[in-house]
Amino acid sequence: MYLHKLKIGNVELENNLILAPMAGVTNQPFRMICKTFEPGMVCTEMASSKAIFHDDKKTNRLLNTKGEKRPISFQIFGSDEETMGYAAKYVSQMADIVDINMGCPAPKVVKNGDGSKLLLDLEQAKKVMEAVVKNSTVPVTLKFRKGWDKENIVAVDLAKIAQEVGISAITIHRKNQNRILFWKSRLGYHKASKTRSYDSCYWKWRCSRRRISLKNVSRNRSRPAS
Repeated sequence: MYLHKLKIGNVELENNLILAPMAGVTNQPFRMICKTFEPGMVCTEMASSKAIFHDDKKTNRLLNTKGEKRPISFQIFGSDEETMGYAAKYVSQMADIVDINMGCPAPKVVKNGDGSKLLLDLEQAKKVMEAVVKNSTVPVTLKFRKGWDKENIVAVDLAKIAQEVGISAITIHRKNQNRILFWKSRLGYHKASKTRSYDSCYWKWRCSRRRISLKNVSRNRSRPAS
């Protein structure tokens, strides 16, 4: 593997290995373990800009980096430029880099217009990026997917917008949103199939055991008393 120093804005990383932000995974203990392998940078779990705006305690715990080695990137998500601007200003006091999430495919995120849903509204995506860049005191990066579906591949257009508004670096996920939903549906189908198979086998076993029990009972009843 070819390792080299990487500069993002005014932040210079020791190498180009970066721990990706993963919801439910890259919490503080996990980041500290990964830091022992000396990556160039680690990232927090994604944090909701609305939750930061409303001073949510659970979200504040996600942003706790006390005692950790630097540099650390803080990832935020949202589709409202006001709350994203506020969140950027808040986390840039602690972060070395602020990362915008426009790639999350989770239904609970997408249904609010956040994450990868912004790929369908590049004008709003631009407003969000402008608000974050304007309010952040550290370099801003952007993570996004290549598109929403085959008819909406917007990676190049979004990258140009990012460059225009002052984003320091981008990360592109090669799968589009619909591809993720396709695999989730297939996994759900297989899971349901396995469940049905298990239930079928379980009931066959139960019935088999019951038949054996009934046979034993009838045999015992037919035996003459000694």
